[in-house]
Amino acid sequence: MNQALSVVIPAYNERHAIAGVIEEVRRRLVESGLAPEIVVVDDGSTDDTSAAAFAAGARVIRHRSNRGYGAALKTGIVAARHDIIAMLDADGTYPAQAIPAMVEKLRHADMVVGARVGERVHIPWVRRPAKWALNRLANYVACARIPDLNSGLRVFRRDVVLQYFPILPDQFSWTSTITLALLSDKYAVDYVPIDYRPRQGRSKIVPWDAASFAVLILRTAMLFRPLRVFLPLVAISAGYGVIKALIDLQEIGNLSASATLALLSALLILLIGMLGDAIATRLGRLNVNPVIGVQAQSVEMAAQEEAPDAARARGGD
Repeated sequence: MNQALSVVIPAYNERHAIAGVIEEVRRRLVESGLAPEIVVVDDGSTDDTSAAAFAAGARVIRHRSNRGYGAALKTGIVAARHDIIAMLDADGTYPAQAIPAMVEKLRHADMVVGARVGERVHIPWVRRPAKWALNRLANYVACARIPDLNSGLRVFRRDVVLQYFPILPDQFSWTSTITLALLSDKYAVDYVPIDYRPRQGRSKIVPWDAASFAVLILRTAMLFRPLRVFLPLVAISAGYGVIKALIDLQEIGNLSASATLALLSALLILLIGMLGDAIATRLGRLNVNPVIGVQAQSVEMAAQEEAPDAARARGGD
């Protein structure tokens, strides 16, 4: 295969795990015929993460202060030398052996996500209810089934992701945002089932991050699918207004101020939502990549692959 790619690993105080992750990534990819460039972005660690990564043979970039998971990913993506980029966490939770299959799938997709739905998935039970609720919300916003919204193991084309840098956050919600953005803009996002191992060291995610993720999903919806946010509000206001109007007409023979206000609110919210949708649609048309799409490339590649097989078949006849 001899496919060159860059592997970006954001790290913050991961000196105990980073060397093992780098060694595993290099070994698995080289065994599969890939030529990896391993880029570790030390996000202002206070331990020896940078030294451990450098000793393991990675290219190390260091932030002078802790800027966040998303900021580290942005730094690594910009610094990467290759157009195809894989990313995974530095805590040893993601299996590097899944990357070659994901690179292969990228030939027919714009991003391939390692979905944590395998047989051995060690996600703490305390985080699962919030994760389920956030995933349901994201499915509703994107109008698609998302097996894993914020998986940290991904392979993608750099030019596809770079265009979203202005809206991608610097924190853990980076992965959720890029997933919703690509799906909303009709990019091809594929999934590969993977296991999820127990992390080495202490998790950086805290319980109240769930609220931040929810706000982030709604914010992304406002940028790409505003009607998915406004229509439920319209339905609630209109429903209340209609019910209250019927009660008013039966009891007093006239509409009350609350019924009138609810109906007017529903109309105003609907108009604002339609305006937001028009703006989002208009801006989306400025992006030609979804029009080109990955399918045209995949058909061309498939034709190139089938030609030698067809020639051999004719020769055999």
